[in-house]
Amino acid sequence: MLEGLILLIMFVLVGYLVAKLTMAILKWLAVNTIVGLILVGLLNFLGVVHIELNLINFLIIAVGGVIGVFILILLSLF
Repeated sequence: MLEGLILLIMFVLVGYLVAKLTMAILKWLAVNTIVGLILVGLLNFLGVVHIELNLINFLIIAVGGVIGVFILILLSLF
């Protein structure tokens, strides 16, 4: 009986930690994506580069953020 209660407490604790880390990662990805898309929109608006927003470019921006935008700029120049 006591082992089952300890196991249940451990499952709840692990579930809480997994949920908390997942939300932290999703928040970081959301901020990265928003900053990257604003940067791409600004660069496209100013005419510095032309980066079209397709699925692959969006994934690079979402994961890489500002660094992903610079990678796309370098790829668009060559």
